[in-house]
Amino acid sequence: MRPLIALFALFAATSAAAEPRLIATLDIDASRHDLATQTEGALEDGVSGSILGGLGSGLAYAGGDTFLMLPDRGPNATPYDASVDNTTRYYNRFHSFRFQLESSNGGLPFTVKETLEATTLLWSSTALTYKGEAPTLNAAGRFYFNGRSDQFDVAKGSVNPANARFDPEGIRVSADGKSVFVSDEYGPCLYQFDRATGQRLKSFVLPAKFAAAHLSSKGDEEIAGNDSGRVANKGMEGLAITPDGRTLVGIMQSPLAQDGGTKAPYVRILTVDIATGATHEYAYGLSNIGTAEKPKYAGISEIVAVNDHQFLIDERDGKGRGAGGEPAFKNLFLIDLKDAVDVSGLTGAEALAGKAVSKTVFLDMVATLKAGGIDHDAIPEKIEGVSFGPDVTLNGAATHTLWIASDNDFLSTLDGKPNPNSLYVFGFSDTDLPGYVPQVLAK
Repeated sequence: MRPLIALFALFAATSAAAEPRLIATLDIDASRHDLATQTEGALEDGVSGSILGGLGSGLAYAGGDTFLMLPDRGPNATPYDASVDNTTRYYNRFHSFRFQLESSNGGLPFTVKETLEATTLLWSSTALTYKGEAPTLNAAGRFYFNGRSDQFDVAKGSVNPANARFDPEGIRVSADGKSVFVSDEYGPCLYQFDRATGQRLKSFVLPAKFAAAHLSSKGDEEIAGNDSGRVANKGMEGLAITPDGRTLVGIMQSPLAQDGGTKAPYVRILTVDIATGATHEYAYGLSNIGTAEKPKYAGISEIVAVNDHQFLIDERDGKGRGAGGEPAFKNLFLIDLKDAVDVSGLTGAEALAGKAVSKTVFLDMVATLKAGGIDHDAIPEKIEGVSFGPDVTLNGAATHTLWIASDNDFLSTLDGKPNPNSLYVFGFSDTDLPGYVPQVLAK
């Protein structure tokens, strides 16, 4: 058997001829508060429960000039209790923003005017499992999710829909515009929520292989305690929806434990038919994985649909603003599932070898941001939210837009300097991305 690291050389991706360009940027002040004023009291770590942070974990276009932004499990950068990895009872939520592109008088072609219009808390009408203190906002028939890592039923595994702990990472809007789909890293789970109220409407049943049987409030213990399922804090990181609104496509941040875990070369893509729940799995080969002597523990941050069979995948390094080091590898890869091999029945890196989807570089984010005037030390580590947006007119021609957001981990400052949630808008043409089909959204 070849060692896993020997497989790494199989994934050198070729560059496509696409040349999207940076056309606008926006920094959202992370010292602000959101519109859930009922949650503004201090969390266990002393951070306000309504801080406007972590916005770029998920980003979804909702039609017109409206976008949804999804924070993850909440502030956990301030040490207070290592037994729960410093996670807090942060009420999970998403935000509705208006982002209006306006012509610029210099520099980049456009500026972005931003308005926060709503903050929606996420809850279940059926009881959830809490450890210790339940959310103070709970009421009859209304049980809120939160980010604290110990909010689970140890007897029922990681994908139990009654677990209160929730680490949202991907969000997409349904075709009728009335609900949103959210991926959870803790499970991994896929939930559907009412867009207006935040009530959970549906929990999708995922293949058992993704679940972690042994649970712990400490991530390192979860990794050590499982030989199958998702590894700790590296569950379903990305979520796409096909333009017709019929299929969800999730992608894991790292390989499953039985596929080799964080040092292995293949992550799984999971498609879910929204109407029937039918699933298929495909292998994606990581590129930025280093060597056996110096592995990079690469990971995936997002997936977005180009059409019903092609997708862009955000694969990135862990360097940049927020982590230090020189950012070098933050790419969007184009893949095609049309003729891909379903690997649902296969287990292990050796079995997945040769089955991974082909990939080409669509956007080198580091190079394109630098070309657009962004200093290398201002490029965020966690570029995680990716969404297509409305078309604009640029130099007299209709131009498609691609919006990318960063997650600032709820840290409004770093080393005494502002640490905003950054938003980058790229323009591209049909020549850059042939076959692009915008999602059909109800008006």
